[in-house]
Amino acid sequence: MIKNRVAEAIAMSATERPLQSVSVPSDWAPGTWRARTALQQPTYPDAVALAGVQDELSQLPPLVTSWEILALKKQIAEAQEGKRFVLQGGDCAESFTDCESGLISNRLKVLLQMSLVLVHGLRLPVVRVGRFAGQYAKPRSTDTETKGDVTLPSYRGDFINQPDFTVEARTPDPRRMVKGHARSAMTMNFVRALIDGGFADLHHPEYWDLDWVGHSPLSEDYRRMVAAVGDAVKFMETISGEFLHNLNRADFYTSHEALLLPYEEALTRQVPRQWGWFNLSTHFPWIGMRTAELDGAHVEYFRGLRNPVAVKVGPSVTPEQLLKLADTLNPDNEPGRLTFIQRMGAGKVEEKLPALVQAVQREGKRVLWICDPMHGNTESTSNGFKTRRFDNIRSELDRSFDIHAALGSRLGGVHLELTGENVTECLGGARELTETDLERAYRSTVDPRLNYEQSLEIAMLIVRKQGQLAKPAQA
Repeated sequence: MIKNRVAEAIAMSATERPLQSVSVPSDWAPGTWRARTALQQPTYPDAVALAGVQDELSQLPPLVTSWEILALKKQIAEAQEGKRFVLQGGDCAESFTDCESGLISNRLKVLLQMSLVLVHGLRLPVVRVGRFAGQYAKPRSTDTETKGDVTLPSYRGDFINQPDFTVEARTPDPRRMVKGHARSAMTMNFVRALIDGGFADLHHPEYWDLDWVGHSPLSEDYRRMVAAVGDAVKFMETISGEFLHNLNRADFYTSHEALLLPYEEALTRQVPRQWGWFNLSTHFPWIGMRTAELDGAHVEYFRGLRNPVAVKVGPSVTPEQLLKLADTLNPDNEPGRLTFIQRMGAGKVEEKLPALVQAVQREGKRVLWICDPMHGNTESTSNGFKTRRFDNIRSELDRSFDIHAALGSRLGGVHLELTGENVTECLGGARELTETDLERAYRSTVDPRLNYEQSLEIAMLIVRKQGQLAKPAQA
């Protein structure tokens, strides 16, 4: 959370300390994952150098604090009860060159604008979670890549190696973890400074405009929403006779896939006046679909953390597997602890999701359901671009809301790969981007992202969908 107040820290510490019904497993330590099969890990050529980097990382300052983590867990618990909505978004994979003020502020602007749309339309507080400041490692389909007669290790993200197809660039280098830690710290420091400096002030939402927002077909709808919020703020201040100080900042949290276990272990620590272990590299780590094996290293590492944690859930997961993951990662059924990020694909969500939701309901598991409508809808175009169709993204999200509502469950958030830049990577949306448009501004090195107006359109669609679902209840 990009908000650090001594009084809140004291209050949170006092609130959390008595929870001795929730405890760290006696057979767990930050390094017990090493006894399990660890998938999607690079092969470092120098084990001594790797150990030295881990030791160095363990001495560096943490990137987040325990009270921020516990505050987020409390907000996720409230989202599980329908009292909040979670907006999680950011780049598919960060690069070290993206640690630049303009890119960071634009990414933050998009999330703030989306949250404004959601708050205005849903009449709920929004938990803002950035998919950045640590999203430097990515899983790959194969360990190697071949071009001609040359085979090299796959590019696994800037935490590990470089994209250039040379032996030097593709050889995993543990020193890149230290560089990634520094980039994460700089990103979070800048975001904190923006938030603390009033960048998120609801009195001035015009600060969030991107240079090209005026050209978007959605701009008028958005500006009307901004005007309505501004009028509401002025009205409340008029009748109260006071300036509403709590509107001049926003809570903000970070998340990333905790894929590179040597890095995550080095940032896992105990802190004064708190029990247990915290991953202090991020507020909200998640396990990807490719590394969610029940007996695997990632689940073993995650089960001992006090952070709120998430797991990506794909169409191949069975109800039995899902319940075993819930039992392992949240054996005490602690509120706010566990999130399932469903990512089925538009063509499979109606077939695969209901049984999973029903299993969780039947066993009384405390879970926050979030929809990731991006990863299950990836395809390649005839001209060789990896893309996603906006219609499929919208369809999966729309159907997910319907399924949860029909089963008496609740979809409490959305997880999106997006950017504040004017890219053309996903087909369709307000400007009806075509395959030809992809060539104009395709910049992603890994997965296609929603651009600003497509992201804003998703936020507006969520509001409309929730309004439709609420009508029968009001009738």
